[in-house]
Amino acid sequence: MDPDVPIEEVAGAVKELIGAGKVKHFGMSESSAGTIRRAHAVQPVSAVQSEYSLWWRRPKEEVLAACEEPGIGFVPYSPLGKGFLTGTITASTSFDPGNDIRSTIPRFAPEALQHNAAVVELLASIAQRKGASPVQIALAWLLARKPWIVPIPGTRKLHRLAENIGAAAVELSPADGRTASPRTGRERHSC
Repeated sequence: MDPDVPIEEVAGAVKELIGAGKVKHFGMSESSAGTIRRAHAVQPVSAVQSEYSLWWRRPKEEVLAACEEPGIGFVPYSPLGKGFLTGTITASTSFDPGNDIRSTIPRFAPEALQHNAAVVELLASIAQRKGASPVQIALAWLLARKPWIVPIPGTRKLHRLAENIGAAAVELSPADGRTASPRTGRERHSC
């Protein structure tokens, strides 16, 4: 977003484009609750995209409420915690500073990864009970939150796509959802 352009002006421009038949829907990315509400007052917002997962829940604080009130869809990207929730990343994993953004994110520092390994262990234990993978449990957790939350996991591999799709068949009980949701002390995942 351009901080010098009020969101109301952006929403108004999108409204004109929709009126002219050049745009079908208005979506926003990484927006605050206040910005979503202000934009929606000018032109209804169809969907908001933001990072959200078992490991990164900042949108839960206010953004999800801003979406739920008027019926805006929420599209979590990085629903597998940029790969962390797959169980393939450990404290000894290194990230190429020139090619991998995770090398700059504090959540991926070795100390933070070591501390947060308990989250992946918990996912693995639930997955074993459910006959699923940790990936499927992490995605099922998001799918179980609200019907208007639709995660978008990324992959380049067909077998991973099949695994991701399998999450739709995983049923989590309320107890499973609470078990997958606990905070393990103070997570070290600041941005």
